[in-house]
Amino acid sequence: MTQKISTKEKSVHINLHSNYYGSIAEIGGGQETARHLFQAGGASNTVAKTVSAYDKSFSDHFYNEGKPSRYVAQERLNKMIDYEYNELIQVLDKKIDQKFFAFANTVEILNYSKNNTGNGWIGIAIEGSERYKPNKILFHIKLLENDTLLQQQTLGTIGINLIFASLTEKPDPREIITALTDNLDKDRVEVDFVHVEGPDMKWYDNRLLNLLLVSNNMTPAVMFDENGQVQQPADMLYRKNVLLMRGHFRPISNLVLEFFEDSLEMFKRDEDYRPDNTIAFCEISLKYLFQNEKLDEKDFLHRVDLLNMAGKCVMVSNFYRYFKLVDYFAQFKMIKLRIVLGLNTFDRIFHESQYTDLRGGILEAMGTLFHENVKLYLYPFTNINSGDIIYPDDEHFHHEYKALWQYLRQTRKILVLNGISANQLRITPDRITKMIRRADEKLADYLPPKVYAHIKSEKLFGYDDESI
Repeated sequence: MTQKISTKEKSVHINLHSNYYGSIAEIGGGQETARHLFQAGGASNTVAKTVSAYDKSFSDHFYNEGKPSRYVAQERLNKMIDYEYNELIQVLDKKIDQKFFAFANTVEILNYSKNNTGNGWIGIAIEGSERYKPNKILFHIKLLENDTLLQQQTLGTIGINLIFASLTEKPDPREIITALTDNLDKDRVEVDFVHVEGPDMKWYDNRLLNLLLVSNNMTPAVMFDENGQVQQPADMLYRKNVLLMRGHFRPISNLVLEFFEDSLEMFKRDEDYRPDNTIAFCEISLKYLFQNEKLDEKDFLHRVDLLNMAGKCVMVSNFYRYFKLVDYFAQFKMIKLRIVLGLNTFDRIFHESQYTDLRGGILEAMGTLFHENVKLYLYPFTNINSGDIIYPDDEHFHHEYKALWQYLRQTRKILVLNGISANQLRITPDRITKMIRRADEKLADYLPPKVYAHIKSEKLFGYDDESI
């Protein structure tokens, strides 16, 4: 097992044993990264300039040409990094024996009243194979301590980790990600977004790097928009309605699209719905992406591509239980959450055996699941053995569950989707998987045209037209 290097040891190494020279700009949480370097000694070998433009007018003067904008945002971080790196080039370009870097962060830490959430952006631009086109790596972090001083300490540690991991001849963003929280407990910080770019980073897929955040338990979930671009969850969900369905989506089918269409129609009737404030997510649990106990990255990318072809946003999470999924969404300034799921899945989560670890049992779980802004849209399922369609109704539930079911129905916490034909419901994921493997031409009837064409041309998910 490789021994972790302390923050002080990393700071000393940066100052005395690296060939980089750069600027450090920190706004909102003190100058904690620069402080580590100065206290380590030998900072004159590394630090060209430090700055902390706390005043908003000064910040705009340096980083936004006098135009007001959001200060704790990815756009502001990019401008900070670009400004500082370009200034290094303008002033010190003759230093051909050294390479340049520009580190920056813009954060919000706890205020005096502790009525805000600590979070911010941190990143670095670093000279690689091309001096005038640096590589960049950006992160969004959430500071979880309930103490301002502790948040500042965490911020400084992360800053040193990022600089130290980046100052190698060929920095690997995967190694930078895993090193970012060195010397920190998992409950002190969450890293929920990463973005890389640059001439030496073009081989790395940002979707896979963000998936690494989930698989390494650095964040419980990551999100991609309908174009496959990684989005920071708080920004993506701000003042939005969310319609979410969990599944394997290997691949997305016409039946799933029907579920979404019926759900949106119900949403329009039941809530203050607008197309511009509502996002439809296909959520994939991390456990569904493992093949033979190994994370299948190519399979993951294929699923995301096909979901994007169908116009859907994607979420990947490590949540096993639905009430934990709801609890995650509750932290954001969003409007409503609607979850689409089948009766067979609901039967599993609507049973006390799932909650023996909770003091309040099923009632505690249901209390979290049915948050004030949450409803379930429930659809029937096909009994695999008999082929019968099982509908959600009072007769389906027995004994103590029946009364709770009736309460949830009467209070409209659960709404039933009845508009889908029995024939469509019999097209199960297992049946589609078998059709793909034998290259059945009838598959075209059950998948969106673009999805079917892509699976056929790329021979995805075991598509074998040579067996015909």
